[in-house]
Amino acid sequence: MRDEDGAVALEPPPGESPIVVLVRPQLAENIGAAARAMANGGLFHLRLVAPREGWPGPGQTNRAWATASGASRILEAAQVFATLDEAVADCQRVLGTCPRPRHVVIPLHTARDAARELRAAGARGLRHAVLFGPERAGLEAEDLARCDALVRYPLNPGFSSLNLAQAVMVMAYEWWVAADATPPRQLQTHKTRVATRGELEGLMAHLLAELDACGFLRNAAKRPGMVRNLRHCFTRGEITEQEVRTLHGVVAELSLGRMRRGRPEG
Repeated sequence: MRDEDGAVALEPPPGESPIVVLVRPQLAENIGAAARAMANGGLFHLRLVAPREGWPGPGQTNRAWATASGASRILEAAQVFATLDEAVADCQRVLGTCPRPRHVVIPLHTARDAARELRAAGARGLRHAVLFGPERAGLEAEDLARCDALVRYPLNPGFSSLNLAQAVMVMAYEWWVAADATPPRQLQTHKTRVATRGELEGLMAHLLAELDACGFLRNAAKRPGMVRNLRHCFTRGEITEQEVRTLHGVVAELSLGRMRRGRPEG
């Protein structure tokens, strides 16, 4: 649902959820696009550390709000801090995204494993944050020194460059699906349903009767195998009740056409 100004009525989820901290973001458009990615993954809390153009600076509102594409409630609630230490002062767990190798001994997670860590921290009531560095160079060594662990996305090692919103989107997606119950595979049936075995057998009986009548199954030795092949066509793909009715109509019309052409049954 959108308000009169086009904004989606977003609200923070109950309990503790990840705080997205954009460290020294450079462009208002990138902040807005990151907010849109957060909304896709059910995240709400956004903190900005020393944004290059200030926040909200002259002309930034239109640019950021446009790329947020309805996620402006996140931008309106965003907090601005002068330093990273101030931004994470109330946090108990801090993870930092780090695309390049660093000379540091520290736990390193994939985005998927980090999402599980964040879910566990939230379940314990711990306030937690994920840091994202500037678009050009990422987090600096001093930023990473404030982190409990690092997050690195397993991407093509020959080209793993992401823009800021893409980096936020990957983390937001993994956080969302870590607790999502959507079946990995399902059949979209619209207003119909998957046909029952009884309905499939009714179709097979109709089809075989007409195939016998036209002589298609006249080879007695091959008939059982041909019938099995036909049955497999309909039982392998979760055919719907609407499709069964359509095929009944096809078989009936083919039979009617055969009668009109002077080739009656028998």
